[in-house]
Amino acid sequence: MIDSPVSALLKQLIDFDKSIPQPVYIQVSQQLINAIQRRYLSKGIMLPGTRVLGQLLHVHRNTAVAIYEELASQGWVEIIPNKGTFVLEPKQKSSKIKAPSQKINQAYTTAKTTGFPFQESFHLASTSQLTAAKYTINDGKPDLRLHPVHEFTRWYSAAMKRKTLIKKWNSPNEPSYSLFQTQLCNYLNATRGFHINSNNLINTRSTEMSLYIVSQLLIKQKDVVLVGHLSNYAANMIFQQANATIKTIPVDAHGLDIEYIKNHFIKGSIRCVYICAHRDYPTMVKLSVARRLALLQLAAAYGFAIIEDDYDYDFQFDGSAMLPMASADTNGMVIYLGKLGQSLFPSFQTGFVVAPENLISEAKNYLQLLDKQGDLIQEQMLSELIHEGEIYRLMKKNSVIYKQRRDCLCELLTHYFSEIAQWKIPSGGLAIWLQFQTNISLVKLAEEAEKNNLFLPKTVLYQDKNTCAIRFGFGHLNLEEIEPVITKLKDAYNKVSMRAIEN
Repeated sequence: MIDSPVSALLKQLIDFDKSIPQPVYIQVSQQLINAIQRRYLSKGIMLPGTRVLGQLLHVHRNTAVAIYEELASQGWVEIIPNKGTFVLEPKQKSSKIKAPSQKINQAYTTAKTTGFPFQESFHLASTSQLTAAKYTINDGKPDLRLHPVHEFTRWYSAAMKRKTLIKKWNSPNEPSYSLFQTQLCNYLNATRGFHINSNNLINTRSTEMSLYIVSQLLIKQKDVVLVGHLSNYAANMIFQQANATIKTIPVDAHGLDIEYIKNHFIKGSIRCVYICAHRDYPTMVKLSVARRLALLQLAAAYGFAIIEDDYDYDFQFDGSAMLPMASADTNGMVIYLGKLGQSLFPSFQTGFVVAPENLISEAKNYLQLLDKQGDLIQEQMLSELIHEGEIYRLMKKNSVIYKQRRDCLCELLTHYFSEIAQWKIPSGGLAIWLQFQTNISLVKLAEEAEKNNLFLPKTVLYQDKNTCAIRFGFGHLNLEEIEPVITKLKDAYNKVSMRAIEN
């Protein structure tokens, strides 16, 4: 039997994969829609019957029926009983705008550049880089492979079925505080030593969104923001976008040098000081208790705000985590930024801001402009995970794994790098500050490493007259991956060093 021209065409056009989650009838109907849009199947053509289509595609006839019903529901075909299925051209809901005759060939193409000026910002230039390398060193991200996929499916499904969730969707402007905010306050009071309620808290999509909102409320043009030397590049980008004047403060073995601030700045000259609560970014140095108290006293005396970024509270391996400065703030000088759910996929982590009530009230107004809808499913799920203790369990479980990875990395560094670099074993966090004793070109080191299938993004490289170091994130590497990463890095270092000696 010779195939009809339409059947022969369908054989060429349709290709589906039964192994993927998307149903076969959806895959096929989408390909047929594409064929109609491209006019391979023109208006009025009769498509094969469902029995013939099933034989043609080697699928059950019910699947063929579902394909045509899907096409008909979207208006791409018309099914006429006892006659067949015919291709339609859906009527356009709006007419095309006719282009001027001199540009008729460009009428329906998208312009590459605007026809009007706008303000460009180099501060927001992307820091992401593409690579084909098998291994990567990042700045200390968690391992997404540790995400509890099966449990997550159960939690998500349970959250979706809550009747209270539908009520919240239907009444988005109710003034009452959410269960999630209450649970989050309870969790923070228990783990961080706070004494807060929902008036002191907003939750956001990320720590970066939290800092952006705070910077918009706090910073005016040319306001002075103090950050540590070699500070967090993402935070600096946000401050620069707010038109702040950023000035760096020395960081030593005890953290940010508070005496330097006293000696070089006067009362009223500082808008805010940005610090990392547990471990300085990128050096991993902990701010001492004495300097924390000194900074709180100086903030009250000088009238500046302290932005306390607690980006890695969840990852404490040795000893107890130090309580945030915000827990001892009686003068309302500290704005605390944190993150919850770092053991989950990034889309189900949430940022939050803890601050005095009047600032939080303004921050909520700003959040309404940026993210009025929020994520009710995320909040519902996280509130239940907090209530059931699952967040704490996951944090403790993953901390054991990350500590093993930290110890493995330090052992390998001792074996391969003890004579050419120095580092300190951090009590927590997912990165190590690896300082080379000899000043080499880190750009060339990254180039050489990538040739050997190891990628070092520019955001982990720190080099100036006094610094030659890498913020070596290890959390995303399992025990089998750490050794090849270290050996590849050592090989790249040896090659760069040899070339430097030869030149």
